[in-house]
Amino acid sequence: MDTLTIRQALALQLCRGLGVSTLLALKQKIPLPSLFSCDFSDLVQLGLTADIATQLRNVNWSQVDRMIELCDVQGLQIIQFFDSNYPVALTHICNPPWLLFCRGNTALLKHPQIAVVGSRSASRTGLDIAYDFAKQLSQSNLLVTSGMARGIDGAAHTGALDCNKGTIAVLGTGVDVIYPQRHRDLYWRIAEQGLLISEFLPGTRAHASHFPRRNRIISGLSLGVLLVEAEIKSGSLITARYALEQNKEVFAIPGSIRHSLSQGCHFLLKQGAKLTEHVSDILEEVSFLPENSLYIIESEEPKESCPILQNLGYEVTDVDTLVQRTQWPVEQVLARLLDLELEDKVERVLNGYIKLARG
Repeated sequence: MDTLTIRQALALQLCRGLGVSTLLALKQKIPLPSLFSCDFSDLVQLGLTADIATQLRNVNWSQVDRMIELCDVQGLQIIQFFDSNYPVALTHICNPPWLLFCRGNTALLKHPQIAVVGSRSASRTGLDIAYDFAKQLSQSNLLVTSGMARGIDGAAHTGALDCNKGTIAVLGTGVDVIYPQRHRDLYWRIAEQGLLISEFLPGTRAHASHFPRRNRIISGLSLGVLLVEAEIKSGSLITARYALEQNKEVFAIPGSIRHSLSQGCHFLLKQGAKLTEHVSDILEEVSFLPENSLYIIESEEPKESCPILQNLGYEVTDVDTLVQRTQWPVEQVLARLLDLELEDKVERVLNGYIKLARG
């Protein structure tokens, strides 16, 4: 048979030096399940090194079975590269993960996603911004993806969860390892409402080298990456760099020139990232991406549902008339008119407002 079992896929994962690119090349020559029945010389003839050939001839099947049993006991799912549930977006990145270990709702992998990342030592303002953006993105049918680190990551996950939407956390540990410990409650909230994923074997502890690796998955899953706060040398900039390499959109929120946490965002803005002040700045970019043709992405208050725009034409309309038509308090009408004016949807003229034609 040409179809890999989870047992066989996990055995290939345990084979050091065997990556997806090599497996794809081998698949053109031989059904991958046949690798386990090939002689050493046959494996070398296929182009494998002596070390990899030796590993394939001596698979520790007991270790493989113990790992599968561990996943079963803990309710973890394993998705391999050729599985129909494997996210298509990850197949296009450099060095995609061969396996994804998952806890939670794997159906979320097929949803359009925006990554929200930033400093672990974020300011109070930065945390509030990350929370608010994540909440509004979620309300606009975009799934928020991040790395469950303290700071911006945690605030973004919480913002998504607090509006009863899912969120995806890509971990730099085994999917069954809670790190940092302060996010224990957040971890279980995500497990219940969203999805935790990792390319590392269950039980893998935190290591500094793991987190840059997981960043390519965060950006790879997403339509774009939003950087909220980051120092000039930070893991968040690594995620943004991966996004650029993957031809994904990069969004950056500006800050004070006197604040070190603004330096990373300002650096990206100089490199061409989109200056982002409102969720609409993100929506207008990703709604035109071809990856989104199967999804419905809505702003929190679509144009058609805004009573002000419904009751404002291209002729001058005064505020009192809008109050009468919308049945809104005058202060609410004025506040919404200001928002629409800033969004270039209406213009203030003598004796009232007019709707602007959209080009």
